[in-house]
Amino acid sequence: MLEHERSHWSKHPADILAGIDEVGRGPLAGPVVACAVAMSPTVAESLHKSGMKITDSKQMTERQRETCCDALMRHGDVSVGLGWVSASEIDDSNIAQATHLAMAKAVLSLPVTPDFALVDGTPVKGLPCDSLALVKGDSKSLLIAAASIIAKVHRDRYMTDIAAKFPAYGFAAHKGYGTPAHLAALSTFGACAEHRRTFKPVADTLRGNDNEKQRGLL
Repeated sequence: MLEHERSHWSKHPADILAGIDEVGRGPLAGPVVACAVAMSPTVAESLHKSGMKITDSKQMTERQRETCCDALMRHGDVSVGLGWVSASEIDDSNIAQATHLAMAKAVLSLPVTPDFALVDGTPVKGLPCDSLALVKGDSKSLLIAAASIIAKVHRDRYMTDIAAKFPAYGFAAHKGYGTPAHLAALSTFGACAEHRRTFKPVADTLRGNDNEKQRGLL
């Protein structure tokens, strides 16, 4: 989990290195959230040896993610930046551009701009620093894994919070993903302010409602 970090620091020991990941590309509702995490080589080695479970957030339970996120957020020598792009902003561009924007926002919200970043997935344009993209980076890099955990926890908390505002959709349970229960609620109640109107299941629902209105059925 530190192979890529050690490789970079062996050549550039004074560099501020960050890991970047995002969550929320696939849901039909809610924001896409990115996180950037930066730390020194000493802190990275310490966390790696500490026994703290820092790995791909999808391989962790909710409780493990929550515990790890809170520990990282409290750590005085770990810098964290978050970038949020709303559902309406996603509709104004597209999910790929929105994801890259969220990642750039996350880096810019760090206390200090990093010299270099390890990014999960494919290359990202528009970052304020040079970067290396790693496919499945959240299972190969401790910094990216830490970012994936923090982004996941913060987005999940947001979706749980808005569930009270939009109780018909069950956001607390599925976090905006297109589960059968979510699709059924979407069909029954239509879209709310948190839905991504350009995503096909939502767009199809809106189109169907418009057709029914034209026929006088709604």
